[in-house]
Amino acid sequence: MTSKNTICIWYERDALDAATFYAKTFTDSAVGTVFYAPGDYPAGKKGDVLTVEFTVMGIPCLGLNGGPEIKHNEAFSFQVATDDQAETDRLWDAIVGNGGQESVCGWCKDKWGLSWQITPRVLTAAISDPDPVKAKRAFDAMMQMVKIDIATIEAAIGR
Repeated sequence: MTSKNTICIWYERDALDAATFYAKTFTDSAVGTVFYAPGDYPAGKKGDVLTVEFTVMGIPCLGLNGGPEIKHNEAFSFQVATDDQAETDRLWDAIVGNGGQESVCGWCKDKWGLSWQITPRVLTAAISDPDPVKAKRAFDAMMQMVKIDIATIEAAIGR
């Protein structure tokens, strides 16, 4: 990895599986070098996958198989800007349909517990509309959703 700043993401033991899933699911994503433990460590044995370099939508990441002690939470998430309902549905369904779980307002978690915000650009524009009445209607509509429905957002702002 050549980036000076890399996001390190802790996994119990499935960093390679997660990286492979992300590479298949998101554009501009790939699995890079896999490093194997040169000796035993608290979460594994010599020869186990220790770390995996990967990119998610151009963002350099390092997956660390660190054991069960650390769990993901919503304090960290990837926010993915989508261009239309088809892209929103495809990414949402890939994450949730692969052992993940739905949350609210466009948030979901993958099967490893990492949070994702699948956020249509239409929603971002609507809730930041200079007309505060339109912005509030879009925001109120979003607050009722699990996966974001672009048609409902557009209806809320009068499109």
